[in-house]
Amino acid sequence: MALKVALLGCGVVGSQVIRLMHEQADDLAARVGTPLEVAGVAVRRLGRRRDTDIDPALLTTDAEALVTRDDVDIVIEVIGGIEPARSLILAAMNSGKSVVSANKALLAEDGATIHAAARANNADLYYEAAVAGAIPLIRPLRESLAGDHVHRVLGIVNGTTNYILDKMDSSGASFSDALEEAQVLGYAEADPTADVEGFDAAAKAAILAGIAFHSRVTAADVHREGITEITAADVASAKAMGYVIKLLAICSRSDDGRSFGVRVHPAMIPRTHPLAGVREAYNAVFVEARSAGQLMFYGAGAGGAPTASAVLGDLVAVARNRLAGTQGPEESTYADLGAHPMGETVTRYHVSLDVADKPGVLARVADMFAKQDVSIQTVRQEGHGDDAQLVLVTHRASDAALSATIEGLREMDIVRDVVSVMRVEGEDAS
Repeated sequence: MALKVALLGCGVVGSQVIRLMHEQADDLAARVGTPLEVAGVAVRRLGRRRDTDIDPALLTTDAEALVTRDDVDIVIEVIGGIEPARSLILAAMNSGKSVVSANKALLAEDGATIHAAARANNADLYYEAAVAGAIPLIRPLRESLAGDHVHRVLGIVNGTTNYILDKMDSSGASFSDALEEAQVLGYAEADPTADVEGFDAAAKAAILAGIAFHSRVTAADVHREGITEITAADVASAKAMGYVIKLLAICSRSDDGRSFGVRVHPAMIPRTHPLAGVREAYNAVFVEARSAGQLMFYGAGAGGAPTASAVLGDLVAVARNRLAGTQGPEESTYADLGAHPMGETVTRYHVSLDVADKPGVLARVADMFAKQDVSIQTVRQEGHGDDAQLVLVTHRASDAALSATIEGLREMDIVRDVVSVMRVEGEDAS
């Protein structure tokens, strides 16, 4: 007897799921142990042109009726957003269905409710496609590394921002020009806010941290900064020093293991670091574990077919569990660690200042750093007329200390402008 699958959404990803289920029907049946059959596809508009051929009889605008049908076994949700996705997933689970989702925003905001419903109804919840597209990342963290102690996850999890920063680095383009090119090529939405302001990456970071640290993490726990303030001058300065700028998602345990920090922000990394070579719209993630050491996952982080590949991988796993009468792993929050403030984060910094070009300026600037116990590693000064540009790279210091230093610098009469402040990461993995 075939297992019946309901699909919520038939956009870029959903249409590819339908196509692959049709093209690979025999292989999927062999891998699962029984055929997988599409029971229906919920869409907003019936007459809209689709990217793949779908039997019109399968289409419906009544998503709730579809997910609660008695003959449906598994629901795939690829509509995104919070509502109506949350209500539909809960309705499906309350009707005994297992769910495969690609919804990072929902899982990062209210994963607790979804996981609780899965547990209460003995349903599976799989979501490999929610983070990093086709890259197998959720399952290795949740299952393959279940016997290890993960202490850090660091990576590039947003293809749009990586494409923009890569173009700025390789061609010297401005942010606006690189964004426009990304939009023309389909890498960026008409409204790119979720990507360029870091919301997308923050949701993914929350999911990764929750799994890695066996704690409940939401998007509200993530310190988030976007890339809209990155200039061509910032990129050129990084390049001159042997660095490249990337938007990084960083999840790390505290040294005492009692808390964690999750942050998304642009950072300079050495060009010798493996993440520096991640080009265009690709994603890559480092996982650092006590016994396994450093692991790197790399591949297409978005796109219809790559994301559909991850969805189908989950579908096969859920279908196998369904046939065997078993369940996959539940949410693990036993550690119950809390998020520590961003101010406690310790890293290095690249600070660029416009200062008055006169004797004693460097000494006064250095004194301001010293007052906050921020040690300077290197200084570069370039004079031009009455002004000079001062570029300083610090040793490791807390974010709170650096913020206090910057606040003090802004109040100094010799500092015309704090041009940029950039964190420096990846030195220990280069």
